[in-house]
Amino acid sequence: MRIDLNEKVALVTGSAQRVGRYIALELAKQGVHIQVHYHSADADVVRSTLHDIKSEGVDAFAVQADISQPEGVNKVMEAVKENFGRLDILVNSASVFPADSLLDISVESWNLTMNVNLRAPFLFTQAAAPLMMENDPAGGCIINICDQGAFAPWPKRPDHGVSKAGLWMLTQTTAVSLGPDIRANAIAPGPILKPPKGMTDEQWVLLGKSLPLERTGSPEDVAHAVTYLCQNSFVTGILLPVNGGEHLQVPHGSSDYT
Repeated sequence: MRIDLNEKVALVTGSAQRVGRYIALELAKQGVHIQVHYHSADADVVRSTLHDIKSEGVDAFAVQADISQPEGVNKVMEAVKENFGRLDILVNSASVFPADSLLDISVESWNLTMNVNLRAPFLFTQAAAPLMMENDPAGGCIINICDQGAFAPWPKRPDHGVSKAGLWMLTQTTAVSLGPDIRANAIAPGPILKPPKGMTDEQWVLLGKSLPLERTGSPEDVAHAVTYLCQNSFVTGILLPVNGGEHLQVPHGSSDYT
């Protein structure tokens, strides 16, 4: 059964810019009201995102919070309750992407990666589930944004890879623990958005050529996948690769795709 998303409410973490922004905008096009979360995005960027979302005819509010700390997660959830009083969709998109070797990772870097990429989605899930079931017993939807680290070892980004593998397991555990009331799925984007620095256009094209589909994708590809998972009431506990076949290969480990 296809779920009508019109008038639903979504929280998208890390949604002021990059892929999170595209996800929020695509959901807004489906009639979904958006709680935008950001940590360090420029104020002008946040205002622009809110303007673009509202131009789709939905409500949107922004909250700044450091979700590496439980207090930040609580702050975001309080904003959801204050602004909307309900929640139907949670997209855990915010992520950090450090690069280091296994033997050189500091305890501080490891903890930050795990706190943002894994603990925060866990805490958001705990906080969102009761609110989802309170307002819509027929079904909430949680979508976790993973990546290639969920499929295979990532030698140049070990802490990131471990966090995303854990996020995939959290997704599966959520699906079996909270069904049938709440569905939980994950998406693994590949090279869909060139890093803001550290990669030339030529390198980006060559990266695409290395994939089975021989091209890079776009953030809209991921946003459309989010919409699909929100609308399909009979899909739960899956990880959907949106990566041109990258999961069939060894991770590149040198690029930030989101």
